Amino acid sequence: MTRAKGRAAGGGLRGWGGVTGMAVACAVTASLTLLPLAHSHGTLGGQGSGHGAASAVPVKAEECKDPEASLPASKADGPNIKKIKERGKLIAGVDQNSFRWGYRNAEAGTLEGFDIDLVRAIAENILGDRDAVIFRAIPTNQRIAALEHDKVDVVVRTMTINCKRAEQVAFSTAYFQAGQQVLAPKESTIDGYNASLKGKRVCTAEGSTAYDALAAKSFGAVFKDAHDGTAADEDQLTVPNQLDCLVRLQLGEVDAVVTDNALAAGQAAQDPAVELKGDGPFTTEYYGVAAKLGADDLVARVNQVLAEYRQGGAQSPWMTSYRTWLEEGLPGIEGPPAPKYRSN
Repeated sequence: MTRAKGRAAGGGLRGWGGVTGMAVACAVTASLTLLPLAHSHGTLGGQGSGHGAASAVPVKAEECKDPEASLPASKADGPNIKKIKERGKLIAGVDQNSFRWGYRNAEAGTLEGFDIDLVRAIAENILGDRDAVIFRAIPTNQRIAALEHDKVDVVVRTMTINCKRAEQVAFSTAYFQAGQQVLAPKESTIDGYNASLKGKRVCTAEGSTAYDALAAKSFGAVFKDAHDGTAADEDQLTVPNQLDCLVRLQLGEVDAVVTDNALAAGQAAQDPAVELKGDGPFTTEYYGVAAKLGADDLVARVNQVLAEYRQGGAQSPWMTSYRTWLEEGLPGIEGPPAPKYRSN
């Protein structure tokens, strides 16, 4: 029996006890709605999602050479901006349980975090009111479906920009640089993304770049659920939300988690018994704000918001938000990634 299993048998969770508590405290309020949750074979508005989800308006994969390059910034209105103004609210898909990125402050009863600050900046730019937001909590595996079926205007939820996703949604310029890393108990023999994962149970979120990384090279890790994926089966290794992986790690149901180091740093802050393994991330990835494919006016406006968000050096809104939420767990970051714009 591993030590992790021994802890589970003891009936207690490690750490500050707030992970499960925080998940329970993430109650839905009038300003935060929860979209229907579905596994990779489920639907949101009738559209399948997960690892193999396809867009209703596909773009040829060979056209994607630099997925971080986005539309030039613009202050101009367009049909999507006008729709938001007529509604009087920006509808944003976010996380509600990623510590320091998008999570519910149980005491204040509000959503907080780096991604939440950015959503409010977008609302302020378009509507003149940073509080004119309807937050909709969406699981990792429903981010694309929520946009495709007009459940949200934007998704601001630590979403990595890549060519596969650029076939399905439209991305802003990058607003954060991250990378995949392993999270495991401090006493674990796992020491990074390497052969020490062999035979270990590794948890990832459905539809995540972490799952794709393991699918490409697993080092013998067990990361796929041994079932046919039907609704009657319970996922053990792939989960709808990243926080579920931390809870399963605490319960001894898995041995490690692979996720973005930016998210893993927040999870390590929640539970001092776990830590990031290895010398650093083994990939380089960039987060972007996602909009529905074809919503060019909205993407250009978000890029304008980001251009202003980066300005001011150490006193920029970006750096202020970074110091507030992320610096403790991810020290040493001197600024946001530089924007890339398409030439045509």
